[in-house]
Amino acid sequence: MADNEFGYTPWGMDWVRLAEPLRQTRPDPLLPRARSIARNGGVATTVQGRVIRAAIHRGGQASVTHLEVAPLSRASITAITAVIPDPTVLTDDMHRALVAAGIPPVPVLAATDCSCSARTARCVHVLSTIYDTARRVDENPRLALEIQGYFAVSDAVRDSVEVEAPRWTPIDALDPADYFDLA
Repeated sequence: MADNEFGYTPWGMDWVRLAEPLRQTRPDPLLPRARSIARNGGVATTVQGRVIRAAIHRGGQASVTHLEVAPLSRASITAITAVIPDPTVLTDDMHRALVAAGIPPVPVLAATDCSCSARTARCVHVLSTIYDTARRVDENPRLALEIQGYFAVSDAVRDSVEVEAPRWTPIDALDPADYFDLA
């Protein structure tokens, strides 16, 4: 196992980079506390579509955090499908293939909200939710694409290609011999 407790796969590291961007020039004092909260089970996360909700309990305080992830574009979904035809189990090599093809599966936060009094987009609660999500993505890389809406759109595209079964069957299309003994 790698030295990092969060983001030890490339799929999870994409999420860690939301909390620890490479362009950051000085240390963020909130990061150690956020990692501690996520490490010690202080984040109760639920994922519904592209929305991540978390209840964070720290000491005598509780906060509710809401992260919304921007959806992948249809062009990105088509390109990902071309590179990874079967996304049942995603590997590090598949991530490298996507990056080499110019389709990095990096999540983009569309909106963040927290009930704490900090009133910033990067409070300790938002950061701990990002770390907890990175841990979950490390355990199940498929979640990285799922949160970005990849499977919802690809299922809709696949369903639109399939022929829908008719809702009604015309009566003259039925053969009475299939239902009645005519002997």
